[in-house]
Amino acid sequence: MTWDPRSLPDLAGRVYLVTGSNTGLGYFASEQLVRAGARVIMSARHPNRLSGARAAIRRRVPDAATDGTDPLILDTSNLGSVRSAAASIRGRGGLDGVLLNAGIVHPPKLRQTTIDGHEVVFATNALGHFALAGELLTALADAAGRMVWVGSMSTSLTPYDPVDPQLAEGYSAWRAYVQSKVATAALGFEADRRLRAAGADVRSIVAHPGYSIGGRTPGIVGVNEPSRAKRFRDNLQAGIAQSKERGAWSLVRALTDPGVEGGEYWGPRSGSRGEPRRQTAAKITRDPGVGARLWDVAERATGVRWPFEAAARIGADRR
Repeated sequence: MTWDPRSLPDLAGRVYLVTGSNTGLGYFASEQLVRAGARVIMSARHPNRLSGARAAIRRRVPDAATDGTDPLILDTSNLGSVRSAAASIRGRGGLDGVLLNAGIVHPPKLRQTTIDGHEVVFATNALGHFALAGELLTALADAAGRMVWVGSMSTSLTPYDPVDPQLAEGYSAWRAYVQSKVATAALGFEADRRLRAAGADVRSIVAHPGYSIGGRTPGIVGVNEPSRAKRFRDNLQAGIAQSKERGAWSLVRALTDPGVEGGEYWGPRSGSRGEPRRQTAAKITRDPGVGARLWDVAERATGVRWPFEAAARIGADRR
């Protein structure tokens, strides 16, 4: 089946949650979903920035339904915030999909920890999304929905094995980012294995945006406002880079294409840019041993046990 990322199938009646939707990939994924008729729960840490992003969608998609977006304050680095947001969403009924997008792309030079005591990049990019997906599993099962974990090309460039995922020793900004993305993808693939084993009707997919940068992205007030210097620098990379608007294509396809199966990996055609295609993830992220080890780490760190049996029962009752 052909897939046109500029003209998505009708998503009227569908409900999706996008984390980190006030800017970048999360914003453009939200806009594309709303443009196709979906209702999107847009989440971010800062109310003002979230309001600005929702206003931008209203300007750019003027024919969208008045309830095209709903706001949700969510900080994936804070497990209390994750639990509160998940409880709010569960009260709304079934959820067709969640895009686990929020994250730190430019880590601090020195190691920092969250209010829960976890290394901030690992907590924000991986642990918070693990907890959120687990808390929302029954809502996803109620709609035979799916979760999409956002991976990164960096896991193939420097496939670090996160034997010390919290980086208590040997911290560097690059290693913190890559390890968090190895963990994110490995957890996404491990989730698929466990969902299948439990018979739960929920798909877990991993997708990456390629090399998507702000200077090649449309300017939108309150969402993306690169300086002239950044525009110039980023346009020098036109041969290998693309806009964040296009980077969101792979994420949205993984989230909405009925032909995408759990356990798959999607990204731009050339790796760094282009239309979305099914791809092969870095070997370390597909290793069941690594996935199981990181799953245990995530369970201990978050205190969240995924309700696989309950999700399977919901699916069976729906059928």
